[in-house]
Amino acid sequence: MGIPLASEARLACLADRAPTVATLCSHSSLQIFHGARVEGLPTLGISVGKPPRFYDAFPLARPDRFVSVPRVKDLGGAGVPLREAGAVIVPHGSFVEYLGSEAFGALDVPVFGNRAVLAWESDRRKEREWLESAGVSMPKRYEDASEVDGPVIVKYYGAKGGKGFYLAKNRGALAEFRPTGPYVIQEYVLGTRYYMHFFYSPLSDRGYRVGHGSLELLGMDRRDEANIDELYKLGAQEVLLKAGIRPTFVVTGNVPVILRESLLEKAFEIAARIVERSIDLFGGMVGPFCVEGIMTEELEFKVFEISTRIVAGTNLFVSGSPYSDLIEPGLSTGRRIAKEIVRARSEGRLAEVLS
Repeated sequence: MGIPLASEARLACLADRAPTVATLCSHSSLQIFHGARVEGLPTLGISVGKPPRFYDAFPLARPDRFVSVPRVKDLGGAGVPLREAGAVIVPHGSFVEYLGSEAFGALDVPVFGNRAVLAWESDRRKEREWLESAGVSMPKRYEDASEVDGPVIVKYYGAKGGKGFYLAKNRGALAEFRPTGPYVIQEYVLGTRYYMHFFYSPLSDRGYRVGHGSLELLGMDRRDEANIDELYKLGAQEVLLKAGIRPTFVVTGNVPVILRESLLEKAFEIAARIVERSIDLFGGMVGPFCVEGIMTEELEFKVFEISTRIVAGTNLFVSGSPYSDLIEPGLSTGRRIAKEIVRARSEGRLAEVLS
């Protein structure tokens, strides 16, 4: 048995009805709605203002109905009929970032996954405490700029899609950084970036066993980042700045990748340690998460962060990936979420996958 997450009071809105999969109309919502439709679950799109017209172009991914709010932050207020609809919120990066981790955690609606993880993901220092205590290799962190002895990248807290990240090749270049919020200074590791899309099911009793459940690899991607990319970043940044162009790391797209097969065992071991430690710290993760890191030329994988929800890179695999097709043909992360909800309901275990 897994660890129950949701209270009976919060699950009361799902009595005698199929859960309605609901999410913000952004990020990976097309995939989430499509996956729910394939698995026979009703869907609800949450839009800021008028529902986006582009959903009309994708009938298999258009939500059954919409609810509109003036701002994302109004979502938890009176008059937003989420409980009445029997909604189960599926979080994604835009949802959490725009609403805020505190407000998201306070939503009086069932959420897919363990919302307690937000406190660990949204604070980069707590995130590092989690990953390092799991025995995961990470880039060096500098507590103060005076400690910097090589290339670094400065990152703000939260899911901002790379916005505001700053790259400096030495301590002198770091002096140009002007912070606008909480941040951390991290060693800049040269290598190849991999974003590995995992799914942890506390309900499964087969496959790659971790804790009381199973771990699955559903896909993998790399990211295109606005006007700067890869090995030439350190030198390119200086040239761009002299030309009056401020380099950015805003993610604009994703590219599918495949990891060398001999490295898959290492990837699973890292993800398994992260899941096991999450169980000890806050009752465990449920559902999709992304291990994000750099593979060095020595074949060491250094994890720079973890996203504990569905990530936009999974949008590459709405019809399945080379990995998920070896589990079940046509299995997307959105559909995998829906399958977990359907199974939990049929087995009377919704409290183990919702919070």
